Amino acid sequence: MNRELVINVTPREITIALCEDKVLVELNKEQCQTGFAVGDIYLGKVRKIMPGLNAAFVNIGHEKDAFIHYLDLGTQFQSLQKVVDSRQPGRRGVKVETMKLEPAIEKSGKLAAYLQVGQTVMVQVAKEAISTKGPRLTADISLPGRNVVLVPFSNKISISQKIRSNETKKRLRRIAAAVLPKNFGVIIRTAAADAQDADIEQDIRSLIERWEKAVGNIRKNQAPALLMSEMSRANTIIRDSLNSTFSQITVDDEAMYREIKNYIKIIDPQLEKIVKLYKGTVPIFDNFDISKQIKSLFAKYVSLKRGAYLIIEHTEAMNVIDVNSGNRTKAEVNQEETAMTVNLAAANEIARQLRLRDLGGIVIIDFIDLHKAQNRQLLYEEMQKLMATDKAKHTILPLTKFGLMQITRQRVRPVAIEDVTDVCPTCNGTGRIEPTVLLDRKIENQIQFLAEDRGVKHITLRVSPYVASYLCKGLLSLRRRWAWRYKLKLQVVADQSLGMVDVKYLDRQGSPLIE
Repeated sequence: MNRELVINVTPREITIALCEDKVLVELNKEQCQTGFAVGDIYLGKVRKIMPGLNAAFVNIGHEKDAFIHYLDLGTQFQSLQKVVDSRQPGRRGVKVETMKLEPAIEKSGKLAAYLQVGQTVMVQVAKEAISTKGPRLTADISLPGRNVVLVPFSNKISISQKIRSNETKKRLRRIAAAVLPKNFGVIIRTAAADAQDADIEQDIRSLIERWEKAVGNIRKNQAPALLMSEMSRANTIIRDSLNSTFSQITVDDEAMYREIKNYIKIIDPQLEKIVKLYKGTVPIFDNFDISKQIKSLFAKYVSLKRGAYLIIEHTEAMNVIDVNSGNRTKAEVNQEETAMTVNLAAANEIARQLRLRDLGGIVIIDFIDLHKAQNRQLLYEEMQKLMATDKAKHTILPLTKFGLMQITRQRVRPVAIEDVTDVCPTCNGTGRIEPTVLLDRKIENQIQFLAEDRGVKHITLRVSPYVASYLCKGLLSLRRRWAWRYKLKLQVVADQSLGMVDVKYLDRQGSPLIE
């Protein structure tokens, strides 16, 4: 598989496109200087305890208070809080490697026993603010690196399940144990299996330095304050994904180009040469044929080969995907074989769309009915294989007897579509508007109300050009009849910016008569 990273930098945001064999599979947007990214560590202040939810709202400087549940405190919350309290002004700081860890908190305890309103806490962003919700927090702090994830207040060395070799596991445990101070644990990532011993040791040391710097910033700041920021989104993707399958990383900004090149030089010098600076006159996404693929993000219909297609619907509760064979069934004799072929093609595209649109929560897929149990099992196994490269946590259930597949997928960032679209002001997102045959009746009722109940003598109707021509058509037009019937001066103004059934009622000065 040939993988490319294409990065477009503008003053307002950085857009990162990950392509596999020239096909866009992930799109990430990072707003410049907005903060509150997943992985950031903050010094927050508890604003409100919610006993019914066993949770609390914490002020970390976001416009909406962040949310933390009792289960997100982590088993070693008391040890973390001891470090935070010891770093307050006038107190002698406690070091993690020399302190005695506090007893682990119970899984079924109450948050109010550990947090109080006004308390200063050290927290990490687990989910960015999405829609009307503020950021989701955790106090179970972890610092991800290229080869390992550092876990303070732990003495455990965990190894990725994807590493199978017992010899490799023993080697990695030995390296980590030799470097780790007391009360620090690590989760060894899959990338460490092929890494040099020195690189893993350096990774652990650099993460410990970052932790000490974050803890040191507690004394210098008052809550709410940022203690440690995650690296840029581009470097985060490179850190988590970079391997020999990457053929090229292209960026159109010189400063970002140097930052990425320096970062890769540290983590994998052999791949430094794949970083390219784009200097073309054509926009970088147009040059790599990505703009066209980005537009498919907003399409309700997604085409597959030979006439088949998907319909993707978004609701408050879930995302629904319908698989349609189009006109294939007319040409094919074996219905079961046709259904299986379309379903397998659809599964491949659905796995891509879930990553591309970053769909989260519950996803229901209505595949074309399969009558053979072995085909249903094969489709389920194929979907598992296709979703294996998705880094978001997910669970896939086998097909039900109605041919439905259920997937739950974690989302930690806002959906790309929500960032650039808005609800239609005319239909309010329903896709339906009031019947136009009743529009004149509705307008007349409003005019009657304004004239008889409010005593208005001058009304300007601002409507779409089509409605304006209808109201003013003929010698005895509706406008003339209404003006004579309700004894007022009635003016109709065409406005192309208004929807078909939108109407504004204005007075002589142009101020709204009806809000």
